[in-house]
Amino acid sequence: MARYDHNQLIEGAKATYDATEDASGEADLVCDKGAIIVAAQPEDMKAAFKRAKKLKGYRWVLINEADLFAANTLSLGSKAGMLTIDGKVLKNADIPRKKV
Repeated sequence: MARYDHNQLIEGAKATYDATEDASGEADLVCDKGAIIVAAQPEDMKAAFKRAKKLKGYRWVLINEADLFAANTLSLGSKAGMLTIDGKVLKNADIPRKKV
């Protein structure tokens, strides 16, 4: 399994998910699946999931597959799913709910 850096993950996600850069700056990328935040290193993940909590709609964190166990506990409560560069969904994103 290859380890990708931040720029490689961005470029790979653009190709795999037909994603574009987020003009608002809230996420790194947006695609038809929702907003994507990139966390290339385990030390980036805490901030990525914290950032994901603030997004509306479906939110995803793009990680290196080898970092799944490091990311899994950080994802709890964030409603964010996890994706890999090659199109795998490691964890589904929760359905956004309207606040009442």
